[in-house]
Amino acid sequence: MKFEDINKYTFFAVMKNLEEIAKEIHLAAANAYEIEQISLSQDIGIDNAYDIQAQSIAHRIADGETLIGLKMGFTSVAKMQQMGVHDMIWGRLTSSMLIHNQGNTPFSKYIHPRVEPEICFQISKDIDDVLDENQVKEYVSGVAGAIEIIDSRYKNFKFSIEDVVADNCSSIGFVVGEWFPTHTSVDNLKIELLLDGVVCETGNSNDILGDPWKALAACTRLAKQYNQPIKAGMYIMAGAATSAAFVKEGQHVSATIETLGSVSFDMQ
Repeated sequence: MKFEDINKYTFFAVMKNLEEIAKEIHLAAANAYEIEQISLSQDIGIDNAYDIQAQSIAHRIADGETLIGLKMGFTSVAKMQQMGVHDMIWGRLTSSMLIHNQGNTPFSKYIHPRVEPEICFQISKDIDDVLDENQVKEYVSGVAGAIEIIDSRYKNFKFSIEDVVADNCSSIGFVVGEWFPTHTSVDNLKIELLLDGVVCETGNSNDILGDPWKALAACTRLAKQYNQPIKAGMYIMAGAATSAAFVKEGQHVSATIETLGSVSFDMQ
């Protein structure tokens, strides 16, 4: 066998493995059980990790879900430095992830859930290009306070950058509060995350890249890079404004965002 043939064989073997990994992650998320980190057994690289993510979400869509948005991750310099990366990451939001404001979600759906307060944007028209933080405002119909539920499928909530990207950046649920007009300022807003009415984390909207609009602009760049269309009506979660907090069964989770009001749900 020639060297070139060995490379071709290895390439196709890896591609088949990516499909298997995507199915494993999909089943773990759908049935709420832990799996081993991918990085403990093989090196997949960031592009392959996004391929796994896309294939895993394709399984959800085949099961009847729809793609309704995108989420940003590592939208703070401190978090990027902690993970040893120099760019943000992103994941996909599907219809089963959306929880009504002041609604509830069953704890049995999750493995070891955590919650983060965020800013959410709703897209008013398709975005086909890379936009800056000023241009992107013309493509948004409203802004709102939000809470994201993250729930890594990996044991002990431990992962590499490639692991977490493949696992859809740990995304599993989100709640969106009241929508406000696009001109509503999201600059320098005080943010509090509460469990059973007690503040457990505090932050500021400026903790999201210094300006949440920059996170949305970065989303247009990364979506374009990975050929993911941003469509009218989509939700875009801008990234966490505080550290994530573990949530237990029976707890009431809420977030208050200055000028954007409150958003909440019950973990039943």
